[in-house]
Amino acid sequence: MTRTATLDPAPPPDGLDPELRRIATAVVVGGIAVILDTTIVSVGLHQLGGALGATVGTIQWVSTAYLLAMFVTIPLSGWAQARVGSKRLWLVALGAFLLGSALCAVAWDASSLIAFRAVQGLGGGLMMPLMTTIIMQAAHGRNLGRLMATVSLPAALGPILGPVLGGVILNWLSWQWMFLVNLPLGAVGLVLAVRMIPADTLRRRVPLDVVGLLLVSPGTVGVIYGLTQVGELGGFGHARVLVPLVAGLVLLAAFVGWALLRGGTALIDVRLFRHRALSASSALLFLTGIALYGAMLLLPLYWQEVRGEDALGAGLLLVPQGVGALLSRTVAGRLTDAIGGRWVAVTGFALLTLATVPFALATETTSTVWLMAVLLVRGFGLGAVTIPLMTGAFVGLERDEVPHASIVTRVAQQLGGSFGTAVLAVVLVGAVAGAGSVHEVALGFDHAFWWATGFTALAAVLSLLLPGRARPVVAGANR
Repeated sequence: MTRTATLDPAPPPDGLDPELRRIATAVVVGGIAVILDTTIVSVGLHQLGGALGATVGTIQWVSTAYLLAMFVTIPLSGWAQARVGSKRLWLVALGAFLLGSALCAVAWDASSLIAFRAVQGLGGGLMMPLMTTIIMQAAHGRNLGRLMATVSLPAALGPILGPVLGGVILNWLSWQWMFLVNLPLGAVGLVLAVRMIPADTLRRRVPLDVVGLLLVSPGTVGVIYGLTQVGELGGFGHARVLVPLVAGLVLLAAFVGWALLRGGTALIDVRLFRHRALSASSALLFLTGIALYGAMLLLPLYWQEVRGEDALGAGLLLVPQGVGALLSRTVAGRLTDAIGGRWVAVTGFALLTLATVPFALATETTSTVWLMAVLLVRGFGLGAVTIPLMTGAFVGLERDEVPHASIVTRVAQQLGGSFGTAVLAVVLVGAVAGAGSVHEVALGFDHAFWWATGFTALAAVLSLLLPGRARPVVAGANR
């Protein structure tokens, strides 16, 4: 008699069940378009100014308008999701982003391009926190480290593909392709979202916190706008910096007071900061924003101003950092699930700190091969810290609290990026002022990189506040 052995299906390599993997795939494909757009456009501002006959100050608004528009809609994402549902809101937001991309490609002057970039930003602002919310709520607290490794894929691919695609487009294609490249990828994302994201069953008629919206949206916009002016004006002591910055901080402080009175009905439930994990993760994401966006200001400029590379060459030289971020995602996700995020984050920030020091010691003759190897390690550390921070932010939260935490973490990282860019721009401008040789310019970059090193070292210490061994999150997800 022949006996047939029955084997259980092997678990998937990433530890995710098929339905969750489908949802994550649909969301990540759409999210990649937004991340790539930001990095592609950032390397092409100079060429855009020349093509449209705009001054440097005017063309900077192509990036500023996008960023400010994002912060108008980010606080609305939680309320909008409750009212219309995750799937419908994702489709609307991605559709608005693609519409803005198409309009940008047919812009006839700088003013129209700036206006259409704002349309892109409105859609992108809804997508960024919603991407995390959809996947975290679908996970029901399972395998969050490995899941966040999937969610972080757009952020990992952005530094790899964005500068390279931007350089290729600027070298061989017209500037319109910086926006047209979003359309095929976004269209695939729309199709996948329609087919793979399940229909919503939990929609609630939540009243809009109008007062909170009138406080938090202009407040964040004011802070971001003030910070974006720092680099252009060379410091914080200017009215165009101080007026919006102080006004924004006052509005945000007023929102915190209002939200505490409103409790769970506030646009953003600030009472969630009583969770140490969310507070620590938000603070660290602020510092990660500095490490990521601040360094992304310094690194391309170093290759161009000190080493004489063009936009494409600088983009290609930054590829190792993105490769390192890709390589660390799976390892960091599994370790976060197994031992908790604390030591994963500490190790990642330590690597990030050590791998920034060589740039603080670099000269105009430092080996390119050596610096590219350092960038690989730096990217590995950067990818490693993102996953435990994003995972830890949701420890112990109820399902209805997840959208609020997604907004908080997104705002923290973006504010950190704006702050880091502003501070390091001022440091760099001051350090290279009056430089008469390439060697003196290199020394100025060294000074700015030491500041970046200090921020990452501080984050390594603060990482000790993160939760230890991972435990289930999004409590009550099945309620």
